[in-house]
Amino acid sequence: MSAIIGFAGKGGTGKTTVASLVISWLVKNKKTPILAIDADPNSTLAETLGLKDDKGIVQIVDEFSREKETLPTGLSKERFFEQKIQELLNETDGFDLLSMGRPEGPGCYCYINNVLRGIMERLTKSYMYTVIDNEAGMEHLSRRTARAINVLFIISDETPVGIRSARRICDLVKELEIKIKSTYLIVNRNKNTSEEMTKEIKNSKLKLAGTIPEDEQIYKLSAEGKPVSELRDESPAKKAIDNICKSFIDGI
Repeated sequence: MSAIIGFAGKGGTGKTTVASLVISWLVKNKKTPILAIDADPNSTLAETLGLKDDKGIVQIVDEFSREKETLPTGLSKERFFEQKIQELLNETDGFDLLSMGRPEGPGCYCYINNVLRGIMERLTKSYMYTVIDNEAGMEHLSRRTARAINVLFIISDETPVGIRSARRICDLVKELEIKIKSTYLIVNRNKNTSEEMTKEIKNSKLKLAGTIPEDEQIYKLSAEGKPVSELRDESPAKKAIDNICKSFIDGI
């Protein structure tokens, strides 16, 4: 069974960038194959990984809704989805990417989550690691799309509001009884480890995996439309991710 690494956090914290950096670290250290799942309707994981994101699971459901009356005889709904999802996998050297896509119609989102849950259960068996980039905030966790996770990283900025939001996400996980072996806080885009931030983290009772400094190289790559895998080794963010991965991912 694949080791599952999840990412959560409120919008604007750089959650997807951190997830991409972790995927790049896994690939670099030959911890492959990896299944990357973009479970955020505002899909940007493909872009940060240098891939083109053409279609998501939502589009498959829309396609099924249009074609269900004309499916070939003997082709079950499950088989239809299985075939389409295999076509949907964005395969690269070291990792494959599966995107959820953006829901378009009312009432379809819960069904999409059910589809994604079933896909995960089948697909993860073929991969060493599965990395899930959940949607911003807490909605995706509240729908229990991710039922069992080895490590959940909650991403926050350095503000007290951000850290309190991370605490609420952690509390929600416990309320929903989602199976997570370990949960850690990562403070991203950290400019200064202030006494106020340290106090807020202590009050939150969250385990701090590490801080990632603000990194101009990341902004530059983003502006140029380049993947985070092109970060140079001297990148402060890349060094911070290396320490976090060695401490909390390596060996799970």
